Amino acid sequence: MLAAAVTLAGLVRGFSGFGSAMIFMPVAGRIVGPFEAILIFTVVDFFGPIPLLPRALRDGALREVAWLLAFVALALPVGMWLLTISDPAVFRWVVSIAVFVLLVALIGGFRHRLPFNLPTLGGTGLVAGLLGGLSGLGGPPVILLYLASNRATELIRANTLIFLVGFDVIMSVALLAFGRFDLGLVLIGLVLLVPYTLAGLLGQRLFDPARAGVYRAVAYLIIGASALQGLPIWDGMFG
Repeated sequence: MLAAAVTLAGLVRGFSGFGSAMIFMPVAGRIVGPFEAILIFTVVDFFGPIPLLPRALRDGALREVAWLLAFVALALPVGMWLLTISDPAVFRWVVSIAVFVLLVALIGGFRHRLPFNLPTLGGTGLVAGLLGGLSGLGGPPVILLYLASNRATELIRANTLIFLVGFDVIMSVALLAFGRFDLGLVLIGLVLLVPYTLAGLLGQRLFDPARAGVYRAVAYLIIGASALQGLPIWDGMFG
C-alpha cells in the first residue's frame, strides 16, 4: 500500500508540482504512526524531487520561497510539540481535514489579490510551519496562496516544488531535535524513493502548461480520494 501510494504521489507531484504529501500521508496514517509516516515521507520527498529541481530553480521566485521557509522554521517546532502530546487519531483527522479544506477552496474557485510581500509570505509560512509540525503537511497553505493567485503556472509549479524540498530539510532537523529519527524508517523511505522518483520524472514529461487545467482536475480527484480513505471513521468498518 505504501509503494502504490508513493508511486501515485510521485506522478501527481511530477505533473502538477504539488500534492504528493496530500496523497501519501492519509494512506500512511492508516498503516504506521504519525511520526513514522512523517519521517518516511520526508526521506522520500527530499530526494525524489532532486531531478526536478533544475527546471524549478530556473522558473521559480527564490526570494519568495526563502521568506516562506524562514517563517516555517519558526512555527514547525511548535506544531511538532503539539503532535507529541496528541492522540494518533488526531493526526489523521488533521491531515484529512487540511486536505479537504484546500480542495474545497480551490475547486470552489477561491481567489485572492494579496501582494506577495513580507506580511503575506510570513503569515503563510507560520501557518504552514504549524500545520506541518502537527500533521506533516506544510504544503496546503502555500499551495493555496499560489494556486488562488494570478501567477503564471510555471512559477506556481516551481515555487511549490522548491518550497516542499526546503520544508523537508526543516522537518528533518526537527525530527532529529525531537528524537524521532529512526534509521530503519529512513531505509524504508529510501526503498520507496525508487518508484517515487521514476513516477515523478514520468509526470514531469507529461506536464504541458497549455493543459494545466486538466492536470489540476486530475490532481484534485486523486488527492480527495486519498484524504477520504484516510479518515479514522472507516476503522471500525475495515478493521
